[in-house]
Amino acid sequence: MRRTGLDRPLILVVLALIIFGVLMVYSAGQTDVPTVARGAWMRQLAWVGLAVVAAAIAFRVNSRILEWGAPGLYALGLLLLVLTLIVGTGAGSAASSKSWLQIGGIRIGQPVELAKLATILLLARYLSSLREPPDSLRRLIVPGMIAAVPFLLVLRQPDLGSAIVFAGILLAMLFWAGVSPRLLLLLISPVVSLLLAADTRWWGAWMLLLFFLLLLWRAYVAEGVLIYLVNAAMGVLAIIIWNNLKPYQQQRLTSFLNPESDPIHAGYQAIQSKVAIGSGGILGNGFLNGPQKRLAFLPEQYTDFIFAVLGEELGFVGVVAALTLFFILFLVLLRIARRASDPFSSLVVFGVLGLLFTHLFENVGMTINVMPITGIPLPFFSYGGSFLLGLGLAIGLVLRVAWDSRLSGYADI
Repeated sequence: MRRTGLDRPLILVVLALIIFGVLMVYSAGQTDVPTVARGAWMRQLAWVGLAVVAAAIAFRVNSRILEWGAPGLYALGLLLLVLTLIVGTGAGSAASSKSWLQIGGIRIGQPVELAKLATILLLARYLSSLREPPDSLRRLIVPGMIAAVPFLLVLRQPDLGSAIVFAGILLAMLFWAGVSPRLLLLLISPVVSLLLAADTRWWGAWMLLLFFLLLLWRAYVAEGVLIYLVNAAMGVLAIIIWNNLKPYQQQRLTSFLNPESDPIHAGYQAIQSKVAIGSGGILGNGFLNGPQKRLAFLPEQYTDFIFAVLGEELGFVGVVAALTLFFILFLVLLRIARRASDPFSSLVVFGVLGLLFTHLFENVGMTINVMPITGIPLPFFSYGGSFLLGLGLAIGLVLRVAWDSRLSGYADI
């Protein structure tokens, strides 16, 4: 007979990540010169408390109510994103963006965090309603549009990092819904073309490979021609997109390819992050003792670049420990998704997994300079109220799915 109750492995690994994260935020504030990071750990603890309350509230909501209310939550999320574009403000290193809503000069949050969860819920509702997994690009139009609308609104802010998260959520949930890897590759092929368009040789090689893949996989003629034309158009679109990017976004992309080309401005963050992580070695410089951090050479050291503080102070061992905790979290989420009592709940959990993995991949990638700097937080580590509240809601939803699946298993015996 299976026990009912809260999923202890999930609670324990999340608790370990939160404690680890608060310790790193505390360390990030211990500098030899005054910084805004000092005292941030106390505010982070307050946000953790609110996140626990958010998780408790989400846990109390039945999955059937969430499935029924998914369209309304999605519409609310889009409305807030549109409102953000009209009256939103920026913050920190992205002061020129429109990512925050504020009342009376006080920032009240980033609507994108609600939009991420709302998108997961609506995608789960739609995909779970299908009798068979989508087997053609035509059948991917609806889920693609569900993710594309918030993607474009967030990209308009502009917040490239958060926009990419919607793409990660979509791909994860389509995969879990049973869409074939071949079809997923064709779906993301225009993005690959767009990224490779910066180098004519790589783009040409990709277009040749795509042509042979379409022949090998025997794609429908109409779809195959459309895919190839769209990929070809990416070469032209890349120039248009580049010309419409904000100057600081262009600088971030060029500094990603060659940070040393502008070590004082655009490449400064990437260079300092690599220096900090590299100086950590195997065992690190010791907790609270990171040189780059203490001298405040590392920008955004308690938010976007807190992983660099971790690498500098705790070294390779600390990095492995943190990544191991994330790996355990993903395994726990995978187990809960597999044992969920219904397809909707299973897709919601895997959507949360996709959200967390995309954040982790983006954040770690930009700190070690294998991805452009997009200003994306590291789950449970980076300081930030809106993101922590979003994580609290997500974990609460997952705990409810685990609870329901255990009750279902108990009732079936």
